[in-house]
Amino acid sequence: MQTNKYGKELTFKFLKRLLKSTILYTICFIIFYIIGHKLCSIITWYPEDPLYILLTGIFYQGFFLLIIWFIGFIILFTITLMKSLSYIDALVSESRKLITKNNDKIKLPDELKEAEITMNQIKKEALLNEKLAKENEQKKNDLIVYLAHDLKTPLTSIIGYLSLLDEEKNLSNKQKNKFIKIALDKSNKLEKLINELFEITKYNSETLIINKEKINITLLINQVIDEFYPILKQNNKKINFNQNKDIFIQADPNKIARVFNNLIKNAINYSLKNSDINIDIQEDKNLIITISNKSETLTQNQLDRLFDKFYRVDYSRNTKLGGSGLGLAIAKDIITAHEGTITVKSENNQTTFKIELPRHSST
Repeated sequence: MQTNKYGKELTFKFLKRLLKSTILYTICFIIFYIIGHKLCSIITWYPEDPLYILLTGIFYQGFFLLIIWFIGFIILFTITLMKSLSYIDALVSESRKLITKNNDKIKLPDELKEAEITMNQIKKEALLNEKLAKENEQKKNDLIVYLAHDLKTPLTSIIGYLSLLDEEKNLSNKQKNKFIKIALDKSNKLEKLINELFEITKYNSETLIINKEKINITLLINQVIDEFYPILKQNNKKINFNQNKDIFIQADPNKIARVFNNLIKNAINYSLKNSDINIDIQEDKNLIITISNKSETLTQNQLDRLFDKFYRVDYSRNTKLGGSGLGLAIAKDIITAHEGTITVKSENNQTTFKIELPRHSST
């Protein structure tokens, strides 16, 4: 990375302009000297004439010529320097536009064209980031309101059924067990909603730190799949992952496990009833992992926004399925931090996530 890049460029341009101006000035000085000397040679002078004495001193005394040339050079140097220093004023003046919340373009002299392009790009990115931050904040606020509203329903049910158990002394064991089961189900739902609220807060405050080590990605994926066995059985779904070969990569085991946890959970929630989820690994220059499931075909607009924070496709608003809308955003952040990529496509009622990870750490 170059340091003081623009300072060096401006210095070079200043010296280049000064050199050109000095050469031109010197040529003009010599021409005027020759013309002046010729003109003075054809004029009849008197020895006591003050102008004759002055011109004689100038034309025939090299010291005086040097002084005159040097004075002109100082003037030329000052003008060139002032021109270069004016760029600082232009930079300071135009840099104020960086903090203005409008689309006014930053305009600098041609000599600062690269700086102008860079500053305009910075402003454009700042405005875009601010817009995205506001949109994410609004999404987060909407989601919190949505979740907070949903908290009331299970909480009301829990209080209602516990109150019945407390007040109704003549309930049969069958009724008691029924009410206890309903209260427990509502409690689990309430816990899920509260965890989603905590996940939102944690995501906003968490700094993503990657600690890479050599891990067996095959074993890791199998371990994550095992964690979903109860919910897979409950939903009559299964995961097909037939990779028996141990494959090793440099990655953060906890972060990568979270990626597959989020993607598998997403596949289970939004796959069609009684369908299979397929996970496949291909070894190439990079490691390519795909997770596919049968689902409703997503539109291009939905695909473009699928990794946005707090975004959930319309049908995920269903209370049973709806989450915080952070799972895929977190997965993308983790994969990006591993210098990898994650993409998604959806066609013919099949959604496929493709992860590409470098085999070895670049650090």
